[in-house]
Amino acid sequence: MILLPYRRIVVNNSNNFVMGSKYFLHKPSITLPTIYKSIPVLFKTQRLIFSAFASKPISPNRGTSSFSYRPQRIPPPVSVSGVMLEDPKEDITESDHEKALKQKLSQVGIDIGSCGPGQYNGLLCPMCKGGGSNEKSLSLFITPDGYAATWTCFRAKCGWRGGTRAFADVRTAFADMKRIGKVNKKYRQITEESLGLEPLCDVLLTYFSERMISRETLRRNAVMQQRHGDQVVIAFTYRRDGALVSCKYRNMTKKFWQEADTLKIFYGLDDIKGASDIIIVEGEMDKLAMEEAGFRNCVSVPDGAPPSISDKDLPPVEKDTKYQYLWNCKEYLEKASRIILATDGDPPGQALAEELARRLGRERCWRVTWPKKSTIDHFKDANEVLMCLGPGALREVIEGAELYPIQGLFNFNNYFTEIDAYYHQTIGYELGVPTGWRSLNHLYNVVPGELTIVTGVPNSGKSEWIDALLCNLNHSVGWKFALCSMENRVREHARKLLEKHIKKPFFDVRYGESVERMSAQEFEEGKQWLSDTFFLIRCENDCLPNIDWVLSLAKAAVLRHGVNGLVIDPYNELDHQRPSSQTETEYVSQMLTKIKRFAQHHSCHVWFVAHPRQLHHWVGGPPNLYDISGSAHFINKCDNGIVIHRNRDPSAGPVDQVQVCVRKVRNKVSGTIGDAFLSYDRVTGEFMDIDEHPRKG
Repeated sequence: MILLPYRRIVVNNSNNFVMGSKYFLHKPSITLPTIYKSIPVLFKTQRLIFSAFASKPISPNRGTSSFSYRPQRIPPPVSVSGVMLEDPKEDITESDHEKALKQKLSQVGIDIGSCGPGQYNGLLCPMCKGGGSNEKSLSLFITPDGYAATWTCFRAKCGWRGGTRAFADVRTAFADMKRIGKVNKKYRQITEESLGLEPLCDVLLTYFSERMISRETLRRNAVMQQRHGDQVVIAFTYRRDGALVSCKYRNMTKKFWQEADTLKIFYGLDDIKGASDIIIVEGEMDKLAMEEAGFRNCVSVPDGAPPSISDKDLPPVEKDTKYQYLWNCKEYLEKASRIILATDGDPPGQALAEELARRLGRERCWRVTWPKKSTIDHFKDANEVLMCLGPGALREVIEGAELYPIQGLFNFNNYFTEIDAYYHQTIGYELGVPTGWRSLNHLYNVVPGELTIVTGVPNSGKSEWIDALLCNLNHSVGWKFALCSMENRVREHARKLLEKHIKKPFFDVRYGESVERMSAQEFEEGKQWLSDTFFLIRCENDCLPNIDWVLSLAKAAVLRHGVNGLVIDPYNELDHQRPSSQTETEYVSQMLTKIKRFAQHHSCHVWFVAHPRQLHHWVGGPPNLYDISGSAHFINKCDNGIVIHRNRDPSAGPVDQVQVCVRKVRNKVSGTIGDAFLSYDRVTGEFMDIDEHPRKG
């Protein structure tokens, strides 16, 4: 008899295999078929405890699972056609720490079954259940002493990982387990012969031909096949500097698996050596499709796409296991100035593009947009475009790649839709909304998204003029408004607005005794108008509101009620607490920036009333915008600056005359600098045009 060393025996025409203990006792005359026919008997009578699966699963069709022999309550030796299994000397029972570890793994859904210590074991992941193909994608490692275990699911759409210990005070095993990841992994040396690879058969050549992949492309990329009994699978060979370093397999049901313990690299890596432009796709078939379109400078990722974009910071290189192939190919990518990410168009494909861009640098990445398949759907990937539209269409997709978006960095073409609408005036109010006063319309028009600062000396009618403007805008275009008016009591503000709207006094005494008062019916209708048009932002307790609080409620008013304008009246009624290290000028600048961003983001016009500082040498004329108390930023940052001034000198003209001084207009489309004169009706609070400039004296 010949004593053969322990090894796995794989029978080509079966999914089964035979394992012995340390040695097989084997007669020279025994043949594999004889052993193979007796395998069912062997497995019915022999309990095998531990298996040594690869860290990455191998196709179940290949029958690559192997077992190391650790006997436990094993029956007497079994003879199978002359092949004897060695009789164990003693029984080995399960220790306490093995039981504890097994129980803890079971609690997270991992059934270790016959997994042994010191080995990588391929199991079905309890989280993803192996996907639709029931792939054994969970790699479980139990430390050699059996005190601890770690696991990782290598399915791209899962990625579940973790670790546990038999007991809380176990330190040596856990330290060993941590150290495993730090040791440089030794990769298998493989060849076409050792993997049993062979040229593609006619069936597979036809399969590729139907997908528009030519024989020349297959030959140049060394696409081969591997036999499993009466079945063949596609073998995509991964090469570096021409040497075979890994192999990925695909069967006719689109199930994939890879050789275990091999180096992770891009598929087609040698094709991008020294290239300044690189295309990265999501699958080997897409890499071949790109070559049919004339692009050889293309590689495919080996592991598919993640389910979503990670919200975590990038891990250190040594812990970036999912994308280790990037770092293994770093020297091939460093010199590339343009990297086109042509991943699949589905959400996982877009997530892969983002994860690649995060690591490669968005500034040198480009992205493609797959053509439309219908009015709703787009083509998914390069091979689908090649099959349905041909190589010319695929070439156009790559040549039409766009810069990968970088947050905060844009091109004008990102806004062409908005610019087109602006040119054709289809957005609405591009030229601004007229104020309702003929003498003012050529100076000032209300544009959504702008900030208007309104100032004037006390009792000049700033708030009254703004109320009248809001009424005009509502009457002409139906705008709604949010009012943060801290100086007005609600009932007084309602009276002023109703008088302007109905054009009759609220009361019939004193100021209104000479004209007809608004009727009860008009009053009720006016109340409904108030309710439909205005929304109040008020702080009902003793606290002063700050600008953040006001803008948060204004945002709610925009989203809930569709308001088009916001009035903040006045500046000095807000809470302006600031850090001791911040000057008032810095604070005002920051506050106005917040208001402008709110206005632009919500397309809401904001009127902000600010009083001038104390005028020691005032001679009765309108103040300047630079006189506003607090900072010159009020005029520097606003889009429009208006001074409201009322004549107080009867010798200078009518005392009911109001001067509207437009002192700043940033957008020349909406107006220009100049003065307009309106007459004020004290009874109804209305502002009306006067036909001629009043003469002094």
